[in-house]
Amino acid sequence: MKTTKTNNRRKFLVTAGLGSAGAVAAVVAGTRKAQPEGPHTAACAQPDGYHLSDHILKYYKTTEV
Repeated sequence: MKTTKTNNRRKFLVTAGLGSAGAVAAVVAGTRKAQPEGPHTAACAQPDGYHLSDHILKYYKTTEV
């Protein structure tokens, strides 16, 4: 009977798909970086991105007309 052969193939494909999804989840979970705990370091205290500082304000003053 062909249905058992087809069912075996389907079970194999489902198992292979679930196994590969589990492997990907394990890799992603293993590559996460641990968040530092405790007091913040000096690098964390500095703001990211654009912020006004002394040298930027000095540049703005040089561009005034």
